Amino acid sequence: MCGITGIFDVRSRREIDRAVLERMNESQHHRGPVEGSVHIEPGVGLGHRRLSIIDLATGQQPLYNEDGSVCVVFNGEIYNFQELIPELQALGHVFHTRSDTEVIVHGWEAWGEACVKRFRGMFAFALWDRNRDCLFLARDRLGVKPLHYAFLDDGTLLFGSELKSMLAHGGLRKDIDPLAVEEYFALGYVAEPRCIFAQAKKLPPACTLLVRRGEKPGEPKEYWDVRFTQNEKIDEMAAREELVARLRESVRLRLISEVPLGAFLSGGVDSSAVVALMAGLSDEPVNTCSIAFTDPAFNESEFARQVAERYKTRHFIDVVESDDFDLIDTLARLYDEPYADSSAIPTYRVCELARRHVTVALSGDGGDESFGGYRRYKLHMMEERMRSMLPLGIRRPVFGLLGCLYPKADWAPRFLRAKTTFEGMARTSVEAYFHSVSILRGSMRKQLFSDRLKRELGGYKAQDVFDRHAARAETDDPLALIQYLDLKTYLVGDINTKVDRASMAHSLEVRAPMMDHTLVEWLASLPSSFKLRGQEGKYLLKKSMEPMLPHEVLYRPKMGFSVPLARWFRGPLKERVREAMLGSRLAETGWFNRSYLQHLVDAHQSGVRDYSASLWTLLMFEAFLRNVLDNGASSPASIPPTSPVTP
Repeated sequence: MCGITGIFDVRSRREIDRAVLERMNESQHHRGPVEGSVHIEPGVGLGHRRLSIIDLATGQQPLYNEDGSVCVVFNGEIYNFQELIPELQALGHVFHTRSDTEVIVHGWEAWGEACVKRFRGMFAFALWDRNRDCLFLARDRLGVKPLHYAFLDDGTLLFGSELKSMLAHGGLRKDIDPLAVEEYFALGYVAEPRCIFAQAKKLPPACTLLVRRGEKPGEPKEYWDVRFTQNEKIDEMAAREELVARLRESVRLRLISEVPLGAFLSGGVDSSAVVALMAGLSDEPVNTCSIAFTDPAFNESEFARQVAERYKTRHFIDVVESDDFDLIDTLARLYDEPYADSSAIPTYRVCELARRHVTVALSGDGGDESFGGYRRYKLHMMEERMRSMLPLGIRRPVFGLLGCLYPKADWAPRFLRAKTTFEGMARTSVEAYFHSVSILRGSMRKQLFSDRLKRELGGYKAQDVFDRHAARAETDDPLALIQYLDLKTYLVGDINTKVDRASMAHSLEVRAPMMDHTLVEWLASLPSSFKLRGQEGKYLLKKSMEPMLPHEVLYRPKMGFSVPLARWFRGPLKERVREAMLGSRLAETGWFNRSYLQHLVDAHQSGVRDYSASLWTLLMFEAFLRNVLDNGASSPASIPPTSPVTP
């Protein structure tokens, strides 16, 4: 696992400032503390920080082809590289390393832009081809590894694994995109391809970007998408057997390593399944890492212990105090843009624990999206059955009115909390799902945002993100549709972002067998009844794992990786929250209504309402403003301007 960064002169071949490139590279030292190198020639500079995993002796980057005309910097793993090497050798390519990185340069020479279709893994890379005078950027299918880029006004292209490397250049403007603010307060993250800074973008998953010198840059090209065809004709017993075989193969591929390797073990179904399969593939005991919380309401460590004992793993466990909230500013600096998933705190801690024992850890991430595991899927499908009984023309006015009139009853038993259900019934399926996953829902954002911000938004709503993806989903199945939406939004913007930054902060590589694209494609071919059956999510996975895992691990209620925000904000963080909400930094933006901020704080701290998720989202935005936006950028380092082509 590594960090990549670079500078490309789109217009001509102006000299690259080595000191600037090395500063950009060094800003990502945590991603690759083993070594760092740069490649510089007129008009292009590539930087790489290395965390050695495969081919420790000769896998240094930047890495070149035989004559040095093709150069690549790469973050990630190509798991099928051992299969590709003989194929490329048969085409006449000579390999000088045992590294998966080298298949990228030779794959580019053999297959051009289509090379990415041959790679099975998680990756983000930048490839410079001197003979073709072009820079090629690529990102893996499910967006496991990040890649940011920006075209500056002077014709310079910057790119980097993290935004901080581009900020270190000094030429990237810190103008905040108001549309990104809308997305953040709705979703808790800024959705691809947008960045918090208007001048920057994220390369979307399964996309490439080819930039030729002297030509106007085009748009990213998509090379893959998952299709929920549900056309696989297979009975349940055969599906169980095939799932285990496919999962086992995916795990096996991710065990290739020349450094210590282990797994996260939360005690949930996904991570437990990964550990069970690892144990069957390993001659040595598996290293497993878990976090225990002092608050029993958030503690899953007993279930992790059961799995660890069953498979006789080397189990490491850290007990984290429930009031572990000292990471707020650290997380803001780590993520570079506002990020509001509070489970980033325990994720950071479990990565910290794992790195003390291993350099690579396997995780169960991606299981909920492909197997249908989120509780919100069950609720959405219940609403969907009701929505199908009445046309939208009737539902929208009737249930819209009920949703407005019915009180918000956070304190009541779940079956009495009908406000959200009424609101969902008044919407289309996509609108309802967006509404259900929003942190601050539309009515709340309307009260929170000032007239100034509303003008700057120009009518834009974060709902557009879901509408855009839904239009390309090519499925009428209601469960498949929301799984597709999560694969395109939540998995990439929230889960993968969280794990990448938290793991890389500790120079730890995390591999996710359940995000193998061939497995995801196969699961998308299965009927939805194999995923959600009645009230049981992850039906096929659980049935398949029954011979390998305890019943109470498979069928207990889902807990999630949570922290006690509501209690924090009424107790130890009471004054910090009030100061952040009503202090000068949020007010200086001119984007928020102070009276509504006051309401959120007062209502929550008095116990009248639970606004903990909204307050955390605001708290992390305020921390971003202080730690990233207000942190002085390096002096501008853009290369001298010339004229020909404007990107």
